Amino acid sequence: MDLGLADAAAVVVGGSGGMGLATARCLAADGAKVAVIGRQQSKVDRAADELTDCGSPDAVGLVADVCDAAQVDALFAELAERWGGELNVLINAVGPGSVGSFEDLTDEQWRQAVEAGVMGMVRCVRSSLPLLRKAQWARIVNFSAHSTQRQSVILPAYTGAKAMLTSVSKNLSLLLAKDEILVNVVSPGSIASESLVGWASSVGVDGNDPYALMEAIAKHLGHPAHLPRAGLPTEIGPVVAFLASRRNSYMTGANINVDGGSDFT
Repeated sequence: MDLGLADAAAVVVGGSGGMGLATARCLAADGAKVAVIGRQQSKVDRAADELTDCGSPDAVGLVADVCDAAQVDALFAELAERWGGELNVLINAVGPGSVGSFEDLTDEQWRQAVEAGVMGMVRCVRSSLPLLRKAQWARIVNFSAHSTQRQSVILPAYTGAKAMLTSVSKNLSLLLAKDEILVNVVSPGSIASESLVGWASSVGVDGNDPYALMEAIAKHLGHPAHLPRAGLPTEIGPVVAFLASRRNSYMTGANINVDGGSDFT
């Protein structure tokens, strides 16, 4: 399907790997100019090269810490100059990494979860809004998690941050409706991300086998899906790309589960 992304300007925060990169590939394949944002120059450069090969007419990898407002402002100022002051797509795919039981998590770990999981998105939206408003059409897609609907006792900080992100995104969809900027959330389920594959290894399971990975998830985390396997990052990218595209012309304020059938809430 032609998503209408040819020559659109898109930013994928957290786009140097995993689900963010899978999404960026879909945007590039449809002809979008794509900037991937990460914390390691080598990774964003490698991602940008890959996106060029996928068909992006202008792919760039930029380094920024979304926990630093000055860096975020400088990032979007640079992109405004590069792309003529307009932005069509902003995707926030950064996830907070705090894992641990409620009793074990420190105040600093809670703060880091909110900083990375919520405030990074807030800063990126705030800095990019003038560019999004200037564009003929614009979309924002934020990554949440299905654990906001189906709790895990080892993810209270992660889940709390994602729940806050989901709520703020809903508020943004209301605020920006008058500008016809569509804001949606995608909530991945058990996806074979780098971190989940690494966790599987720690419990003696080959996380690269999606069926074995789902068995481990069901046994250790209590999060089985209706489908008998974990999902793949490549199964998230097309969903996000559609929400971020001109083909999505009337869906806003939605939270889309991509979770193998674990929850319909």
